[in-house]
Amino acid sequence: MLKARHIIGLPIICLQNGKRLGKVFDLLIDQDWQLSGVILSPKGWFSQCQTISSNDFVACGEDAITIENRSFIHKWNEDSTQTTLLEGQHKIKGLPIITVTGNQLGILEDVYFSKQMGNKIKGFEISEGFISDLTEGRKWLALPDSVTRGEEAIIVPARCEEEVTEFFVSKEE
Repeated sequence: MLKARHIIGLPIICLQNGKRLGKVFDLLIDQDWQLSGVILSPKGWFSQCQTISSNDFVACGEDAITIENRSFIHKWNEDSTQTTLLEGQHKIKGLPIITVTGNQLGILEDVYFSKQMGNKIKGFEISEGFISDLTEGRKWLALPDSVTRGEEAIIVPARCEEEVTEFFVSKEE
């Protein structure tokens, strides 16, 4: 499995000229819980963020994301309602994960994809708090069939309460 936070900070390399075009600052996640693109780190204090759609990736490797050329970079509309992982008004990191029956499973810390870079999120890494993370470790929840990203919480089916497991992600996937 590929931890989303491992994508953050990867350089973007242009295959046309071998130049480094920037690095990944955050991830864009669509309504179907798929990686829809990345936000590049701003180049200066007052510069506008730019994005690259995941459809324009040639590859997402362990050391870099490659794209054909600079034309795939676009300005990001920060006022959009697109979901991000780490930053902005519509970020998901830090949101509570709550069942439809009102039980909180924990706080979303990260998301995982398969190593084959299928853009679909495979599951959530959940924290129950700093002390619990130290004593018991974080938890894992495979992405349920039905999950809603609300304004202040992520809503999952009631059965997810039994599906939360100790955190273990196989390195083979």
